[in-house]
Order: sequence, then structure tokens, then C-alpha cells
Amino acid sequence: MLYESVFKNPENTQRILHKLESLSQVTGPVKLMEICGTHTMAIARTGLKTILPKNIQLISGPGCPVCVTPSGVMDEVFKLSEDPRIIITSYGDLLRVPGSVRGDSLLRRKASGANVIDVYSPVDALNLARENPDREVVFLGVGFETTAPGTAACILEACRLGLENFSVLCLLKSTEPALRALIGGDDFSVSGFLCPGHVAAITGSESFAFLPKDYGLPAVVSGFEAADLLYSILKLMQMLADKKPELVNEYVRLVRPEGNPAAKAMMDQVFEPESCQWRGLGMVPDGGLKIRREYARFDGMKRYGITPKTGTDVPGCRCAQVIRGVLSPGQCPLFKTVCTPGDPVGPCMVSSEGSCAAAFRYEA
Repeated sequence: MLYESVFKNPENTQRILHKLESLSQVTGPVKLMEICGTHTMAIARTGLKTILPKNIQLISGPGCPVCVTPSGVMDEVFKLSEDPRIIITSYGDLLRVPGSVRGDSLLRRKASGANVIDVYSPVDALNLARENPDREVVFLGVGFETTAPGTAACILEACRLGLENFSVLCLLKSTEPALRALIGGDDFSVSGFLCPGHVAAITGSESFAFLPKDYGLPAVVSGFEAADLLYSILKLMQMLADKKPELVNEYVRLVRPEGNPAAKAMMDQVFEPESCQWRGLGMVPDGGLKIRREYARFDGMKRYGITPKTGTDVPGCRCAQVIRGVLSPGQCPLFKTVCTPGDPVGPCMVSSEGSCAAAFRYEA
């Protein structure tokens, strides 16, 4: 294990850092992007940026599902929360995400009497529907391919049980289309990618093969220990120095090339691709998942006639640019002044996986 061989042996760690210094002299300045909120937090928590050679810059991309949920979508959810017949259920982070108006959130709505309950999983929402047959229970299904199978499983279970008072507002996103949209942007300047191990555990490491194949960008599917990340950065730098972009699966203890066939089959059974809005990326073709027609009676979007509109971020918030990696959190004029974890302006400061929250907590 890398943890045993590297971080319990400082000499090996030092050798990697020396190697990175040598490689960075060959490559010149490079930007490496992680696209996973857990990676963002792990990098900040371990202080990894502070020990890397100055030519290597780590930046965060659109890896936080709560952060990329647009303000216009949240505005529609807030309207739904005004219906006293409805119980809205959500993961805790989403309760604090603002819409187009600063301070407006599901948590604020809950304090004003709305029926809003934070849950740990869609199973909790399903159980609430069973326990409250006289109420409509809506689950806000946010996340990437990591959480999509669990949401799909609950829709299938609701179908089996005949739960007519349960529905899902499907806010799920797909990783590959978003990366293609990011790379196609005018302000893209990334040299290589640290790919999310959690997503790859479902989709398979080969789901990121398009990065070197279609764009000539090296990619490493990485685990979440500091040793995983350091070794993954080394592999990226070696490929950049050799000018031989490939896909490398560093997280072999969990991720297989083909991923999890059962989870993927469940996702395909319940969901189909749909173009949708991403905060920071705009409309992404096939960037979201929608519930298939066969399970339309559990589709909260259809049940309540919700059509997400293009909303505007709170004035001054730079989350959209931070999500694309164009700005660092510290370059936002609101960071650590108006915008703090206790009083967040944008979702990047709200979420436990947000890059602004990570920078506020761990970086000077």
C-alpha cells in the first residue's frame, strides 16, 4: 500500500518530491486539476500544495455536486417548499445552498416553518414516505454517478411498494459531458487531471480514457490518502515530461477498468441522459440524468411542473469562475470578508466539499 511504503517512510516521500522538482524543470509551469470534492478537501487538509515544487499548481474543478447546482434550480425548490402538503428531503449541504437572493436557502425556509428534513440517504426519504402516507415526500437527488445508483435503487423500491406519495427531483449530473464542456471553454488551461476515485468505482477507470484519447491530456484515477494524491501527481508529471498522455488507475485497490456493472445497470434502468444547466459551465449537453418514462410517476419535476430556469448568482460571488478553475477562492473579492462558512454567499463556501470552504478552513 502507498501509505505504508511512502508516508511511513519519509525518505521515500522525499525522493518523490525531488523527482517532482526535476520533472517540473522539464515541463515548466503546469496546472493539474482535481475534479472531486473529496480530493479538494484532502489536498487542503494535508497541506499538499505547500510542499510541491513552485511549477506545479493544483486547482479545483467542477467536482462538488452541490456547488454546480444552479441558483435557478434552487429558486424553484424554494417555491416548492411553500406548499404545506410537501415534505422536502435533502442532504445536509444542499439545505444551505443559496438561490438568486442572498440568505435564501432551504435551511432559512425550514426556520420559517417549511417542511424540510435533512437525510443521510434516499432510503431515509423513502421511509418518511412510508411513515407519512398523507404527505408528499420529495427527495432532492443531487450528486454524480457516485450517488445515482442509490437514488435509482430507491425509485425501484418505491415502484415495488407502490408508494404514490414519493418522488425525486432529479438533480443528478454526469461527469464526462461536464469535463468535455470544461475543456472546450475559452478559458481552459489545465495540463492534466486527477480523476475522482468515487465516480470511477461506479463508472470504471476506462470512463476517463477519453481525456488522453480525445484531448491529449494525461489522467490519473486517484485515491484519497495523501500518498495516493502525491503518487498520482508524480504519474501526471512523468507523462507530461515524456509527452505521452495516458490514463493511469492509481486506485487499483477499489477501482476496476469496467467499474461496477450492477450499479451501472441500475442507473441505466432508471435514468437517461439529459442536457442540463451546471453552475459555472452553463448548459451541458447530456450533462444530467432524468428519470425514464417508465418511472415518470416518481419524477418530481413532472409531478410538480418544475422547469428549472436560468438564475443569477448573488452579486459579487465568483463561484462560477472558481468551479472552472479560472480563479482560486482567494481571488474572489468576497472570500473571508463577506463570505464565510458561518454566513456563506455562494455554494463553494457552503458545501463540505467546496473549494472555498476547503481554502477557508485549511489554507492561509
